[in-house]
Amino acid sequence: MIRQTKIRTIKSVAMSQDHIEPLGNDEQSHQAQMQIRHLRETIDVLRTELEAQRFEKDAAVQKAVQRSTDEIQQLKQTASSLRDELESLRFEKDAAVQKAVQRSADEVQQLKQTASSLRDELESLRFEFDAKLQQSYTEKVDEHSHLQETILLLRDQLEKQPSGVRHND
Repeated sequence: MIRQTKIRTIKSVAMSQDHIEPLGNDEQSHQAQMQIRHLRETIDVLRTELEAQRFEKDAAVQKAVQRSTDEIQQLKQTASSLRDELESLRFEKDAAVQKAVQRSADEVQQLKQTASSLRDELESLRFEFDAKLQQSYTEKVDEHSHLQETILLLRDQLEKQPSGVRHND
């Protein structure tokens, strides 16, 4: 709006210069003074408008710089937050892996102890079985020997008896 007013003022000054008619010295001087005053007013209006535009441009630049600074700060905060979260996730993952490794190591240790215990029990049972087997074998050998001795003794007794006499028990 101000700009349109200034443009009209400049056009009217230019048009007034085109229509200058030869007048008297005083009147020419007066018209020249009026044109000078109009030109100075136009210069002042243009200067004011130029300063206003510079101020608006500087304000817009400052605003854009501030928005960029704010955005950069937000992005830095976001990057820092993401970095912290990533570090936290890494720590949690490492802790979970360590826990899983420890559980596996504990399970392996338990399985080794169980295997050792079962091996010891198997050896003990094998030893008991071998001892019982040996005892059974010894008992059978002893029984066999005893029966052999009984057979021999009975044979001797049979042979010592007269052949015609037999006892019926």
